Amino acid sequence: MAITQLLQRQPGLQLDFQGVLDPNPILETIVSFANSEGGQIVVGANASGRVTGGIVVEDIENLLQMSLYRIRPPLRVEVETFELPQGTVLVLNVPRSNELHSLIDGRVLARRGNQNVLQTGTDLTSLVSSRAGGDYELEPIAGTSIDDFDMEVVAEYVEYRRRRQPRGFVGSTEALLRQIGALTAEGVATVMGLLLFGREPQIYLPQSGLTFVKFASSDRRGEHGQIGYGRREDINGPLARIIERAWQVAWEEMDKQAVVKGLTRQEQTEYPGVSVREALVNAVAHRDYRVAGRRIEMLLYRDRLEVTSPGGLPGYITLQNIVDEHFSRNPRLVNGLLQWGYIEELGLGIDKMIEAMIADGHPPPDFKASPHAFTVTLRKGREVGQPGQMQQWEHNMNERQMQALQFVQQYGRITNSDYRNLCPNVSSETLRLDLADLVDKGLLLKIGDKKGTHYVLKRRGGQS
Repeated sequence: MAITQLLQRQPGLQLDFQGVLDPNPILETIVSFANSEGGQIVVGANASGRVTGGIVVEDIENLLQMSLYRIRPPLRVEVETFELPQGTVLVLNVPRSNELHSLIDGRVLARRGNQNVLQTGTDLTSLVSSRAGGDYELEPIAGTSIDDFDMEVVAEYVEYRRRRQPRGFVGSTEALLRQIGALTAEGVATVMGLLLFGREPQIYLPQSGLTFVKFASSDRRGEHGQIGYGRREDINGPLARIIERAWQVAWEEMDKQAVVKGLTRQEQTEYPGVSVREALVNAVAHRDYRVAGRRIEMLLYRDRLEVTSPGGLPGYITLQNIVDEHFSRNPRLVNGLLQWGYIEELGLGIDKMIEAMIADGHPPPDFKASPHAFTVTLRKGREVGQPGQMQQWEHNMNERQMQALQFVQQYGRITNSDYRNLCPNVSSETLRLDLADLVDKGLLLKIGDKKGTHYVLKRRGGQS
């Protein structure tokens, strides 16, 4: 990502800004990122994106040395230097680590939202257990080698990776496969390698496929009470091919209708494609592949689409923080799918799924978690082709709130900052209460927390 784009973003789970080269908060953030999902620390610019100047590149060497002797176990951090007209800016790239890291004084920190949070008690126990869970991807599969890989799939991955990182790797394909963990040093294929590149990964990992079923009614019985379905398809192969085929089948089976918007003719589907794809990709990327005996299930009913992935929520993720937090049970698989382009940016899938459903006139997705499975349900709020215009606004709404709703209709979302720009002469507290009132009325849905908070339409076409 270009430095100009990075400076336009807000601090969050994987991004932090440090205006000055102060070792203490920087080292704390390095530990937090390493214990969470990795991230980038921009040094020499504040959270508003303003370059503060005064950074001396030579000083960064001392900081890197500190990351080796003031962090346990030692952690290596990559640094990029950008010379801008306003001054020097450094970007520290911190990888997610499979080990648990602490500062030299014993403190263990992890990233929560845009904060570095001290881990104690059950939080620390959960963090420790999550470190061990990531090693499953690297387990070797006895009797396998690079000969079990589909080299066309490998070549496709390498090409996509090269487009994203033109100077990221120079060497042989086999060396790259070892570097990313797809092959062991001895040349044995790992779980991650077979899942991403295997010619027939289900021979060794039969649970790694996906089953699609379309039912005729709102339950698993037909209109006359008989058990049956209209279509069933068991989808196998490496993960990229599973995603592609499952999406194709879902597209074929969803109701569709051509609609004209402006001067263009567009295909409108039963559920927004963005939401279906995100639910599918999340299931493939984050399922627990250690759970044998059950595949990912994609079930299309008359009134809903359910996507279930085996394994409970990973790490510290709960139903309460699922929108704001992000955790990868399978970080190497996630990175592979990110290089491929199936994941656009880490941590945004749930937000995009919610926003697309609401914008298309449907209720927000339902999330259900058990110790052994996680299900996303997309429920139908209107039929294909049915107008999705918002119902008449309540008469007791003030003019500011009407402005806010007009803004959301035009731009898809509104933030507190957007609302302050719309109403510059009104106090922040009054504007906050305005938005809270619209949430209470059921017109807006609040997404995110703190600086990442924004609001989208919750009710369209008379649906809640």
